[in-house]
Amino acid sequence: MARWQILLSEFDIVYVGQKAIKGSAITEFLASRALEDYEPLNFDFPNEELMCVATTEDYPWKLSLDGASNAVGNRIGAVLVSSNGDYYPFTCKLYFDCTNNMVEYKACIMGLRAAIERGIRALEVYGDSALVIYQLKGEWETRDPKLINYRKVVLGLLEEFDDITFNYIPRDEN
Repeated sequence: MARWQILLSEFDIVYVGQKAIKGSAITEFLASRALEDYEPLNFDFPNEELMCVATTEDYPWKLSLDGASNAVGNRIGAVLVSSNGDYYPFTCKLYFDCTNNMVEYKACIMGLRAAIERGIRALEVYGDSALVIYQLKGEWETRDPKLINYRKVVLGLLEEFDDITFNYIPRDEN
């Protein structure tokens, strides 16, 4: 940095380093956006003698995923649907250039990670990208160098599941 300052001073340009954001500024920002009806979590556990909580799943969880890459931006979304019909949506905006197939893979990765965090072991995955779904099923080869690493990440995540299936659904049904 000192070298750049010396070189730039020759042209009457003064380099000013970016200041660090103080922790107090972040807390003030978050506090200004606090919800009015916020209630703190209650960490009291009334059944202290309870040793284990187990659930039995009659049907596997379902994961629907989709991604979009266009001039507006790159966005991904996934929805986990529990065996009793509860919906858990996840969305994200990607701040790097990517193709439609890359965002479909990223949506799958995000959804699979969310399922792993919830301890889900059986999952049915639904997506509207034939390329991504059939590549993950092993029916099509992955030739695009941009997609090979994404596929490797997904295959690594699949080891966390006892039973997982990938299903293609047309875009108009997604």
